[in-house]
Amino acid sequence: MKYYAVDFRIECSDDLLQTCRELLADSAGEVGFESFEDTEQGIMGYVQTDLFDREGIQQTVDNFPIDGVNITYEVSEVEDCDWNATWEEAGFDPIIVNGKCIIYDARQQGSTPLSSLLAPLRIGIHARMAFGTGTHETTRMVVSKLTDMEINGWQVLDCGCGTGILAIVAAKLGAKHVVAYDIDEWSVENTRHNAQLNQVENIIDVLHGDSSVLSHVSGVFRLVVANINRNVLLADMHAFCDVMAHGGILVLSGFYTEDIPILLEEASKHDLTLIDQASENNWACLVMKHK
Repeated sequence: MKYYAVDFRIECSDDLLQTCRELLADSAGEVGFESFEDTEQGIMGYVQTDLFDREGIQQTVDNFPIDGVNITYEVSEVEDCDWNATWEEAGFDPIIVNGKCIIYDARQQGSTPLSSLLAPLRIGIHARMAFGTGTHETTRMVVSKLTDMEINGWQVLDCGCGTGILAIVAAKLGAKHVVAYDIDEWSVENTRHNAQLNQVENIIDVLHGDSSVLSHVSGVFRLVVANINRNVLLADMHAFCDVMAHGGILVLSGFYTEDIPILLEEASKHDLTLIDQASENNWACLVMKHK
């Protein structure tokens, strides 16, 4: 899958820069951007080439809500290769979530010895062109919610699986069967690879595509998890609910705290009731129950 990298440069006072980054990322997410990273002068955003909306980007810049801020941007095509290679080679230190789960680099290149850490659940991840190592707030929050649940024997659906971390956590917690899907072919292969590393490949089925793949999935799910951007969650919530069991649980993340009201409004249309939530550094996680 091909991507554009858009280098947004923000001219503003130093005290406004982080606020501007967050507002710009939120607006760019509404026109198809999937991920962002901070740069010295602003943010770098990534969007699939077939979802690239130049007019939408220009409107976002022209209608920026803070007066006196000037935003410029440059678009470049990302090479069709493993553009996370530098980060991947560096690896990441083990992460302990909720005192119950250790997520570690499968190559164990972090500076903290794995043998010095204790937790009942240990999951190795080899991230390759995919999102989800536990280093991001949204992943940690969802993993934390999963470790608080008794999901032994459940059917679980992981929407936008990335590295497969959430599907693997569910499988390790005793899920009977997990279906995972992602629109990115790199993520599909990465999830399969990580499922093998964690010896749960016989529990997890990985599909390539968007939520339309659910029309080919039989049965219903007791638990659905989706760590995706706000717009995809809003568009696909009906599809999640169509395959959820009555009384099933939906865990959502990948959005900001200010997005909570619009997501809850959409959830109410599908007989979903909020039962828990969390936030970390302005990122949010919602747990809802299907009537």
